Amino acid sequence: MSKNESKGTDDKHAYLRLSDVAKLQSKSELLKLLEQETPKATKIYRTLRYELDLRELQVELIKLQNWVREQNKRVAIIFEGRDAAGKGGTIHRFTEHLNPRHMRLVALPKPTDVERGQWYLQRYINQLPNEGEIVFFDRSWYNRAVVEPVMGFCDDNQYERFMRQVPEFEHMLFESGIILIKFWFSISKEEQQKRFEKRKSDPLKQWKVSPVDEKAQELWDKYTHFKEQMFIRTHTSYCPWIIVQADSKKKARLAAIRYVLKTIPYDDGEHAIEHFPDPDIVQRFHRGLS
Repeated sequence: MSKNESKGTDDKHAYLRLSDVAKLQSKSELLKLLEQETPKATKIYRTLRYELDLRELQVELIKLQNWVREQNKRVAIIFEGRDAAGKGGTIHRFTEHLNPRHMRLVALPKPTDVERGQWYLQRYINQLPNEGEIVFFDRSWYNRAVVEPVMGFCDDNQYERFMRQVPEFEHMLFESGIILIKFWFSISKEEQQKRFEKRKSDPLKQWKVSPVDEKAQELWDKYTHFKEQMFIRTHTSYCPWIIVQADSKKKARLAAIRYVLKTIPYDDGEHAIEHFPDPDIVQRFHRGLS
């Protein structure tokens, strides 16, 4: 065994041992490994470990979906957070192996002229889950709690009316039997800036850049104010806010999936008892937590 091999995964420039590779399976990462003259074993190992953990959790998500369908349950999962916080990537990991006939992704565009004349929550009601269905909201009615007041897309009266009504609205959903989970993906200002720069330079991600993104760093403190007001005024025992620390995308994805598996009592939930979400990554909102 060489000197590097004897260090195992502690040395970032160590070679992966054959036994390490045999335990892990990821074609893309193995190709990257082969392309490197001195593979960074720790990074490769963590990535492949993530792939294995993700696959195991996605198998459980399929079981969860089957339970929702068989029991005629209705599940809505909301993904909110600052721009570039990793909401879309996490939703993709939730949904990529689910049966598309029994799940939907909702990512509504800006309201039409007709919708602007309606009750604000009306267009979201039409998107709520039917029996046996899981709906994933990539942003939701909470646009009015944070993005709209920050960007001046609603006036003070519209904002206050929404903030009064939304806890009552969600209580009605709860009483009707809808399982509602609300995630907020939280990132640091520095990490957001890094991700914006990466989007601008990546031709596959440039479509994600919007005028709202351009203002996100400049209006950081204003976003923080309205985010905190949203938590304080709309966090309830029946529909709590769950904050996901998302500076690490992979950790955030796994933790969010684990939280859902632990929260919804699907039939084979005994197996998911092993999948406790990392308490350093996923936390229920309380005062003083950002």
